[in-house]
This record gives sequence, C-alpha cells and structure tokens, in this order.
Amino acid sequence: MDIGISFNETENRAMVKSMVRDFAEKNIRKHVMEWDEAQHFPLDLFKELGQIGLMGVLVPEEYGGSGFGYQEYVDAIVEVAKVCGSIGLSVAAHNSLCTGHIMAFGNEEQKTKWLPKLATAEWIGAWGLTEANTGSDALRMRTTAVLDGEEYVINGSKNWITHGKTGDIAVVMVRTGETGSSKGISAIVVERGTPGFSAGKKENKLGMRASETTEMIFENCRVPKENLLGIEGEGFKQAMKVLDGGRISIAALSLGIAKGAYEAALAYSKERQQFGQSISSFQAISFKLADMATEIDAAELLIRQAADLKNRHLPMTKESAMAKYFASEVAVKCATEAVQIFGGYGYTKDFPVEKFYRDSKLCTIGEGTSEIQKIVIAREILK
Repeated sequence: MDIGISFNETENRAMVKSMVRDFAEKNIRKHVMEWDEAQHFPLDLFKELGQIGLMGVLVPEEYGGSGFGYQEYVDAIVEVAKVCGSIGLSVAAHNSLCTGHIMAFGNEEQKTKWLPKLATAEWIGAWGLTEANTGSDALRMRTTAVLDGEEYVINGSKNWITHGKTGDIAVVMVRTGETGSSKGISAIVVERGTPGFSAGKKENKLGMRASETTEMIFENCRVPKENLLGIEGEGFKQAMKVLDGGRISIAALSLGIAKGAYEAALAYSKERQQFGQSISSFQAISFKLADMATEIDAAELLIRQAADLKNRHLPMTKESAMAKYFASEVAVKCATEAVQIFGGYGYTKDFPVEKFYRDSKLCTIGEGTSEIQKIVIAREILK
C-alpha cells in the first residue's frame, strides 16, 4: 500500500477551509430549512460560489479554475456539508462529475470551450449515467446515440440527475454499440437549449431537497459529433474513472454531514441539563460521542488517503470505494446518534440534526450503493 500522506495542513488548505466556512455561515446557514422545505435550488448562490472559485476547485487556472488538488477539494465539500448537505451535494456533483469528466477526457478545444464556463458557474453542470431500469447495471442502458452524418441523434432518458433541469450542460452516457458491452457506451456533451433535450419529473426526496434531482429526456436530440468525449466506445471506461473521483466527493460530503451532526450533538449535550447536570456527563451519552468522534476521524483518514493517491495520479479504486463506503455509513450512524442525543427535540425541524438525519441516507445510495462499494473493494483485494 502506497501511503505518503502529509498530515500537516498547508496554507492553501487553511485558506480554503476558512473561506468556505465563512461563506457558509454568512450565505447558507440562515436559508437551510427554507430551501429544504420549498425544495428550492438556489441558483444565485451557486453563481456566488463560482465567483469565489468553489465551482472549479480542481480546474487548472488556465481554464478559469482555482487549480487546487483533492485535499483542498475535500476541505471545501466538508465545510459546506457541515452546514447543508444539499448544497454540498450540488457543489460535489458539478465539480467531480460533469466538470471532472470534461477535464479528464475532453480534448483541448472542448476544455477551452466548456471548462471556463463551468469553473465560474456561468454554466451549471449535470452528468447522466443512471436510467430508471438500470441503476447499477449501467451496461444495459437504453439511451442510444446514432451517428447521422455530422451529428449524433440521441433518444432515451436519464433518471436521478443532479441539475437535470437547471444545468446548462450535461455529460451523457449513451449506447453506441451492443447492449451489455463495456465497449458499447460513449460519452457525449449536450448543451441546454439543444432541440429534443428537455427536463422531466423532479423528484420529491426525503433529504438533500435543495439539490435538484430530475429526469433528462432526449427525443431525436441532434448533437454535433465533435461533442463526443474521447473516442466512441470509451464512455463506460471513462465513467468508471470519473466515479473513482466521485466516490471521494461523496465521502467528503458524508464526512461533512457526520461532522455537522456530531458538533451539534456535542454542543447540545453540554447545554442540556437533566438530573442537575449536563447530559454529556452521563456515560450513555459520552460513549455515543466517543464512538462518533472515533469513526469520523477514521473516515477522514480513509478519505485523505484516497485524495492523496488521486493527487499523485496513482491507482485508487479500492481506496476511494473504502472511503465512500465507510464515510457514508458513518454519516448515517452519526446523524442517527445525534437525533438520539437531542431526544424529542432531535425529531423536530427546529434543530439541525433532523435534516442531517434525512440528508445522510443519500450518501449510502448515490454514486454507487454501499453494496456496490463492497463489490468493488472485494474485486480489488481478490485480484
């Protein structure tokens, strides 16, 4: 195992954490429940996030991005998610999926055309892999792209797409070959406004309600063939590599939610009085907090290891899957225990842990369920 992580916080990391923490406190916290209740996707907020460099954290400066690495990216997602998981999810999806795919597999002309708009949030990005009847079985996707002269004609639909309605640009995985073949999938960029490209149903979700999740529909949607990323038939391979990085994103999102729930529970346990003393003095509560703190630290170590390998362009499929699997389960545990520590108050919308509880569950499902992560980990360790 190649572990060369430095645990010293760099000047860049300290700056990013401070900047994002201040932004979240000033611009996000007061709106969290309002946006959640209304399922409102605060587009203006993301434009502001683009202005301070958070929508292009990993994009090189030459394309208008911040030019940071994965450790700074993890810090940014964690600090946002500690306040609101929904906003953290949308920042993560924009950065690691749509933007990350174009950055990794686009040619120079494509990167020059699209990355500056994505990095500044002039455009919001979406990424389409999942379909209603495929889920984890992506090789059986039904959305097709047929080359007709100088254009691909796309037909089909994608489900559970973050920014599927509001997004200005989407990287879409389509079938260009045989069903079930890993070489039968290609990745094509589709811009909003292209005839035949529309949004479908918006999902009414348990949590992450301020992060837009909708269907994308393609009906004889004609796209220039120069919008193909890489070469035809490489889309599935590309998507799997993008998801390696995406797992770090969801792990960081999970860590932020876990930390937010833990910090709220810790503070409450010191303030809440029962039997003449704070409830934190009771072993039943202090042991819960001890478990939460330990698992949060363990999750962060796994995430930092995966981020370090990603920064050094080393294989990290196993490490990112471990980080995503463990951190997402920790998020659910910590949020659940936080509600328990708050007692009846934790079951109300007047306190933040109720929302952490609802938001956390998505982390064990999105971008590969916990069960899929176990499959990935098992394959890697059994090679």
